[in-house]
Amino acid sequence: MPDKKKTVSGTKEWSSSSANVMKGCEHGCLYCYACSMAIRTQRKKPGEWTTEEFNERMLNKGFGKRKGTIMFPTTHDITLKNLQYTLPVLVRMLEAGNQVLVVSKPSLHVMFNLCDALADYKEQILFRFTIGSAQDEILSFWEPGAPPFLSRLESLYFMVLHGYKTSVSMEPLLETEEHMVIALVEALEEGVTDAIWIGKMNKVADRLKRNGFWYHPDVQRRAHELIASQEDARIISLYDQLKDHPKIKWKESIKTVVGLDIPTEAGLDI
Repeated sequence: MPDKKKTVSGTKEWSSSSANVMKGCEHGCLYCYACSMAIRTQRKKPGEWTTEEFNERMLNKGFGKRKGTIMFPTTHDITLKNLQYTLPVLVRMLEAGNQVLVVSKPSLHVMFNLCDALADYKEQILFRFTIGSAQDEILSFWEPGAPPFLSRLESLYFMVLHGYKTSVSMEPLLETEEHMVIALVEALEEGVTDAIWIGKMNKVADRLKRNGFWYHPDVQRRAHELIASQEDARIISLYDQLKDHPKIKWKESIKTVVGLDIPTEAGLDI
């Protein structure tokens, strides 16, 4: 019997390799997979993740031309506080001729800086902004240190107006009402040159427990509401409404539910 090829998920759906500069992330997202992994491997303790540390090994790291797309960053964000570290590393990747997927919950002030600094590399960059809800009450609950919706929306339209390729990640999807998901897509679509990706929140209880939030007031209630909103029947209903949208793509968590093929090669971004 021939070996079955292993399907890809997570960051490998979008990129062949990744790079990070900081240890920790000031956003402090409750569901953060990187925080959960750092705690599991005893590199961080619960509560320490929002204190960022610069990875000294990245200071003079050289970048050759890599096969496929580099995703940067994957375990933190690019912020005003760490721009002095993140931007030089990003530029070195681009100078080597790499294609880079820049992923962020964006601040408009940071985008001002990147817009100017990266102008010579526009053809090598695709921005992917994480926007899982249009409601600040929801965003501030799940992503307490991250920018509000308007900052993310303005960042999206600012970068596309300045000639950059843009996309959106609605993973994790934080809206629990189908009509709100549709409305969010409609608000974003004109600012997107590439695709809007939709995906479920993965391993909700496990990550919230490990990250130290599961027993906080309201967390369990809201987590259960989110899980219920992403049950198979509701995902299929959402898929049926958006499956013909030319800019919508689906993450592995939804492909599995609706019966779409899952790639076996990293970085195809399909």
